Amino acid sequence: MGSPKPLNAPNPHRLPSSVAREDEHLLVAAAKRGDTKAFEELVNRYEAKIFRLTMNITRNREDAEDAMQDAFLKSYSHLKNFHEDSRFYTWLVRIAANEALMRLRKRRPNQFSLDEPIEGDDNLIPQEIEDWGPSPEQRFAQTEMHEILSNVIDTLEPDFRVVFVLRDIEELSTEETANTLGISVPAVKSRLLRARLKLRQKLNRYFRQAGTN
Repeated sequence: MGSPKPLNAPNPHRLPSSVAREDEHLLVAAAKRGDTKAFEELVNRYEAKIFRLTMNITRNREDAEDAMQDAFLKSYSHLKNFHEDSRFYTWLVRIAANEALMRLRKRRPNQFSLDEPIEGDDNLIPQEIEDWGPSPEQRFAQTEMHEILSNVIDTLEPDFRVVFVLRDIEELSTEETANTLGISVPAVKSRLLRARLKLRQKLNRYFRQAGTN
């Protein structure tokens, strides 16, 4: 089976755009049989999403691009090991997240460890959470809030940020997030709560400051 074309190359054989996402399993089956055009369609379908994921985790464009490229290459080379009891996209997200995490650990070795337990969260409970509208995770989808939230998310500790990205931005389930990161479901829930609390604190502070200007 030949190798897929570079991700940035034109695709003269792209499958019809009418192919529904529900047909993902058909593309995967075709790719397993050696149809590189089918895999190229999967790349076209998910390239932007995977880059967003790796960028949100690494916060570094070069690392994000490298992680995305390696994720697609690894998924292609290990396609025969993919068991279709889950979505291909979910499997791809797990590969991409791990690639991004590996680069994040190399860049910030002393600031990131999913294996270490997190201490009690008494100091993380905000003294005041103002009712300023939708939650941060809902507001992330709003264009006018994207840049503000992106900057605020960047200030989260990496282990909190990764859980927030996978759960609230990529919308993986708690179980999928736990499997991706190799941590327990309670740990995912705890870190997601703390990430949301931290975001609310920082955003409340931002809006208070903006209101005084």
